[in-house]
Amino acid sequence: MKCPYCSHADTKVIETRESENTTRRRRECLKCQKRFTTYEKVEEITLRVVKKDNTREPFEREKLEKGMLRACEKRPVPYERIKKAVDEIESALRKRKSIEVTSKEIGDLVVKKLLAMDKVAYIRYASVFKGFDDPAEFKKAVQEIVKKR
Repeated sequence: MKCPYCSHADTKVIETRESENTTRRRRECLKCQKRFTTYEKVEEITLRVVKKDNTREPFEREKLEKGMLRACEKRPVPYERIKKAVDEIESALRKRKSIEVTSKEIGDLVVKKLLAMDKVAYIRYASVFKGFDDPAEFKKAVQEIVKKR
């Protein structure tokens, strides 16, 4: 790191503080002994969601969380558990090699998490995600849950 005062290339780190997305470092120039602060921020890759109609849009964590909250509405699922599931889904998406992910892949991850959390929330989400058209599809989904018990 170059000193902003004398442009000397050798500096030492005196103190480091980590925050959620940033690292703050207090540095001292080995030539002029002046101190300065630098900030390091991890540059996150912007995920792109490929929709059913092949349009692309940026991944929105809030949209994912909102959908899961809607499915769990008036159900005994703590918000912290939903938030943790959203964190896990986003983490899994970011670990992939591709920056593009289909909405179907995201929906499949959500369905798995909801099935483990709350069966009714799962049915609510699956009915929209899988596009249930008639009560027979609801019945079939419920029967699949009962079979897995």
